[in-house]
Amino acid sequence: MAETIKAGDTISVNYTGRFEDGQVFDSSEGREPLKFTVGAGQLIKGFDDAVTGLKLGDKTTVTIAPADGYGEHREDLIVDIPKANVPENMNVEIGKRFNLRDQSGRPVPAVVIEITDEAVRLDANHAMAGKTLVFDIEVVETGLQADAPESHCGDGSHGCQGCGKH
Repeated sequence: MAETIKAGDTISVNYTGRFEDGQVFDSSEGREPLKFTVGAGQLIKGFDDAVTGLKLGDKTTVTIAPADGYGEHREDLIVDIPKANVPENMNVEIGKRFNLRDQSGRPVPAVVIEITDEAVRLDANHAMAGKTLVFDIEVVETGLQADAPESHCGDGSHGCQGCGKH
């Protein structure tokens, strides 16, 4: 009899993530299943919660509110940089991405959303902040050994939060 998935278990899943309008934003289709340790902060909370209690072979569809996904869109993460502080040789255009630094010196990705005569407006919210997400999930492996920390991170293809790379 298959064991019920709980926090601390390392599993692999096939998944498709889409917005409420049905537009797919990510999928494991055509790739290796996503391997992660449940409850370890590697994925958004709503995804971890969705697999808890499932068993090998189970399929589920879950709707994840912003609070359990990438958070609500926050106005305090929209900042204006005076144009006088932007180097003249810097190519600034709507949609261009930059890394700001937080108070600890860590990079914070931001995108240019507006340019005026006086300032450049940047949005440092996660691109999926404020969005409700729908995932189709199928558990394809359980009882796996955890990878070394962050070994799955870096390609930006999933909802990783723990490594700070996306």
